Amino acid sequence: MTLDVTAIREQEFPWAARGEAVFLDHASTGPLPERTRRMIAEHGLKRAEPFRLRADDFFPVLDRARERAAALISARPESIALATNTSHGVNIAARTLPYGAGDVVLSTQGEFPANVYPWIAATRARGAEFRMLPLAGYLPDEEAMLRAIETDPRIKGVAVSWVSYWSGHRFDLAALGAACRARGIWLFVDAIQGIGAVELDVTRANVDVLSCGAQKWLLSPWGTGFVYVRPDLIQALEPAEVGWMAQPANADLTSLLEYDPKWHDDARRFEVVTLDFVHFAAMAESVGLFLEVGPDVAAAQVRALADRAVAFTQAHPAIELVTPADPNRRAGVIALKPPDVAAASERLKGARIFHSVREGCVRLAPHFYNTLDEMDRSLELVAGGR
Repeated sequence: MTLDVTAIREQEFPWAARGEAVFLDHASTGPLPERTRRMIAEHGLKRAEPFRLRADDFFPVLDRARERAAALISARPESIALATNTSHGVNIAARTLPYGAGDVVLSTQGEFPANVYPWIAATRARGAEFRMLPLAGYLPDEEAMLRAIETDPRIKGVAVSWVSYWSGHRFDLAALGAACRARGIWLFVDAIQGIGAVELDVTRANVDVLSCGAQKWLLSPWGTGFVYVRPDLIQALEPAEVGWMAQPANADLTSLLEYDPKWHDDARRFEVVTLDFVHFAAMAESVGLFLEVGPDVAAAQVRALADRAVAFTQAHPAIELVTPADPNRRAGVIALKPPDVAAASERLKGARIFHSVREGCVRLAPHFYNTLDEMDRSLELVAGGR
């Protein structure tokens, strides 16, 4: 399947088709496709006038969101819990996965704080250690992590971001997951900077728990996201935060007073409702766009745009590429260090090219509806062109 970027822009991102802005900041907040905006308007109107709401506007909306999130990562819907942000999923993992006093949860320096503070708090409460390995230059030292997994019997879990928010480094999840599974070590993945930009099969990668906010690369509203829990692990984990719909006994809303505490057998046991039906309906629309385009097709376009940046830095040695050049070790986040980062950022701003500056780098984060011309223009401005 080939991607018709022009048609996608006209149908789903008309402001991009009109040339109002070049948006290369999907690692911060993604725009909403037109189909998603329409869903928010349609469902939001019903919410404003709730006598218009019908049964299909409630729990079937959440079912659809779970099903589409599952399809995106080659998982089963029953392994998906809806969540309001990535941090919620990090906390589920930190507070429910098995480890105890004297054990080690292994991570790395350079992590986003949302994947650090919950682990610090949870390991401290259990008398365990949250250990962060030093970086090797700008990037995680994956070889050191694999050596630690293979040799340190205290390590019971590994918690990493699949894609770095600032360097763009992408972990080899297949290698990491295989090493963890061989040693009986669980693997938690913060995937917010990867899903939508790169394909992922969580089963093949041996991921135990994964959390992904949908407001960035998945082009969905704030307050939406999901958590994947490996199916054969679900019933072994006791929810630390309890919602009133985590039990099948409450499916019948006309009879809620029996108070049967038995959990759902699936990942709904980890959901804390009431969830935002309007915005999860919208998330389902956005994820539906990815499934319609094809996650592999979207990923190929993101890779082509990132390849452009790699080639540009090879031809312009004054611009340091912080992100790995190897396409298997990066996703959509491209971190560049020109001689004057602030000046480069100002040139981009002046041209209405939306980007970020993170950890001393100009961060460009293009998506599948961006064009090669947009990427080329942005890179020229980073290098000092006009």
